Amino acid sequence: MPLNDVLWTAHEELKASSVIVVEVRTDDGLTGYGQIHGSPMKAICAWVERFGEIIRGMDALAHVAVWDRLFSLTCPRPGGIAGADGLPPPLPRGERPQIMAAIGGIDIALWDIKGKHAGLPVWRLLGGDKRPIPTYATGGYYRPGAPDTVYAEELAGFVRAGYRAVKLKTGAGSPADEAKRVRTVREAIGKDVSLMLDMNAPYDVDGGIEFARRVEPLDIYWLEEPLHWYLQPADFVRLAAATSIPLAHGERELTRFTVRDFIASGAIRYVQFDSTRAAGFTEGLRVAALAEQHAVMIAPHTAPELHAHLVAALPRCGFGVESHGDTARNPLSHHLLVGGAETRDSFVHLNDKPGFGVEINWDYAKRYAA
Repeated sequence: MPLNDVLWTAHEELKASSVIVVEVRTDDGLTGYGQIHGSPMKAICAWVERFGEIIRGMDALAHVAVWDRLFSLTCPRPGGIAGADGLPPPLPRGERPQIMAAIGGIDIALWDIKGKHAGLPVWRLLGGDKRPIPTYATGGYYRPGAPDTVYAEELAGFVRAGYRAVKLKTGAGSPADEAKRVRTVREAIGKDVSLMLDMNAPYDVDGGIEFARRVEPLDIYWLEEPLHWYLQPADFVRLAAATSIPLAHGERELTRFTVRDFIASGAIRYVQFDSTRAAGFTEGLRVAALAEQHAVMIAPHTAPELHAHLVAALPRCGFGVESHGDTARNPLSHHLLVGGAETRDSFVHLNDKPGFGVEINWDYAKRYAA
């Protein structure tokens, strides 16, 4: 769905809100819905369709077996050349982000089916309790030419709407200019509201240290993705040692294996994997289990109506989930996905509907289908 205004993170232009809905049907009449956030959308949809043929006939409740079959196709294997074992040959390395996104969407749909088969919400399947899950509102996307007061008023509006934690997009300017912008927002929202900074990988280590030291007096809750995309856990360790502000990372990682290295290094205090972007709910559970063992908090990226189920099942390491406080920024989550967990008063409130409890407004979907 086209956005009212063209927005920017520090890294990319945003002209539309988009999601891929994955529907999986079983032969006994159950339907599960998954979500994918990724691009190019047509390429991901092509992989979903191809994988659908590969897993046709498998047990829909055997989500690990389905996940393993699809993931195994990303590597060489005996009999894999030219598909001699009846499965596709090893999948292309250049399309791994799209492949992992497709696996994730299917996996989420299978968890939805699992809950519907049992007649239970996913949070209850995982042994969680129906407690309110803390959430924060993300905003402050760049509008070229806008003064800092525009972002300050936007986030102050989230606070007036009931949010006790907000996250500001940062990193598009120099450390000095960005610190001034952050100060303007802090003064507008008050000292009692938690303020996270979402940086979208803008700085090298020295730049990250300079920025961190400039904003430390402003009581920042975390620095999210502070370093360039190619920098690794060792670089995050250097930044963590130079600032008292906790670091958060993980939404761009494709598997638990790369997330593992950030967690085990001790560099990050919050891990932000995204089940809708890579590998699904099954992989998200694996990341969460590792995080708990290392006293790292989980704060899954976006899709609160899904990720709140996971956080509810991990009270010792579940920090909360991300929301968009403005319906204009993410209209699909407010109008396309209906019936799931409700966000209000800085919490996500789960319900007792089977699966994830999310249904699709098909009239809305057809109206904006790409």
